[in-house]
Amino acid sequence: MIAVIVPVCNEEERIGACLRALLHAARHPGLAGEPVRVWVVLNGCTDRSEAIVRNSGAEVVVLEQANVGRARAAGCDQAIAHGARWLAFTDADTIVAPDWFAAQLALGADVVCGTVQVDDWSAHGEHAPQLDRHFRATYTDRDSHAHVHGANLGVATAAYLAAGGFADLACSEDVALVGTLQRSGASIAWSAKPRVTTSARRDARARGGFGDTLLAVVRGSQREGLGGLSEALAPG
Repeated sequence: MIAVIVPVCNEEERIGACLRALLHAARHPGLAGEPVRVWVVLNGCTDRSEAIVRNSGAEVVVLEQANVGRARAAGCDQAIAHGARWLAFTDADTIVAPDWFAAQLALGADVVCGTVQVDDWSAHGEHAPQLDRHFRATYTDRDSHAHVHGANLGVATAAYLAAGGFADLACSEDVALVGTLQRSGASIAWSAKPRVTTSARRDARARGGFGDTLLAVVRGSQREGLGGLSEALAPG
């Protein structure tokens, strides 16, 4: 069984589209009928996220306010307990491609680090063209990149367990896990084949993450913005 874990904190406007894309990708013929189960980790939600998720048929894990590392780990614990052999990760503001699961598995690696694309920068108003140009100039959207995204990550269960799982971190839990996996000798595919589209949101959930980095660019700090983007999107 393939599992996907999605941490959610007050995402009533976005989670529905995320789940629809995952359920569509779960029916891809390249999976040869292997079942896919979705675990959504509701992390201190106070909006309608829980009702939307339960109506979708996804599995639900409810936490009080926790950091994202703990939330992803809680979802993994449940998925592994139900027999998942592969753990895929994305975010509530992200839309996966129809062949997302199939593309991850076809690479034959212990770990798959994918890239992200942003189709709509309009949330940043007059700064949208600046952000678009900056992203295109600094981001490597091709194979052999060096980016790590919790929005586009896949790990074999055996490798995940050998690495000790996600650390209890409020940010960069994905980078920390991939670093541990590298040191453990896991095979890693740095690939642009598994495709996802993520948001350029202004209401960033994780301090120091992708959304915060975009805001730093908007603030016009060349040192913090340009350097921060490389640091936020590449493994440590």
